[in-house]
Amino acid sequence: MAKTKTTYTGQNITDFINSYVDNEQKKTDSYQLIDLLKKWSDSEPKMWGPSIIGFGNYHYKYASGHEGDAPVLAFSPRKAALTLYVYSDTEKSKALLTDLGKFKMSKACIYVKKLADINTDILREICIESIKYISEHHECSCRVKN
Repeated sequence: MAKTKTTYTGQNITDFINSYVDNEQKKTDSYQLIDLLKKWSDSEPKMWGPSIIGFGNYHYKYASGHEGDAPVLAFSPRKAALTLYVYSDTEKSKALLTDLGKFKMSKACIYVKKLADINTDILREICIESIKYISEHHECSCRVKN
């Protein structure tokens, strides 16, 4: 069975941001996201894998037998965009997206160029909905087959 790449590393978050992020706006946004996600999740930030800052954690186990740990909320300050791992595919979350602002989306990730492009009050609601989903289902909705 394949080993999960996104695991807790213990890397220093400030060192990571200062060495990985070469854009001052993205650094500022990263520190702001840390403050927001820490407050909303009531969890300290930790490094997961080489470039993901996560908050909280949960253990999942799929019917296939694959299991592991993952952060409840997370983000990565990637070069192209801030990648937010905060979304659960619920009716409430879908409705909230209409008022989030300027972003792109994949199945489970929200991509924003800068934090000022989105409404952080709506982001908070999306995060709370995701925390609720994970606490009820013990997995992210990205793993649920439609």
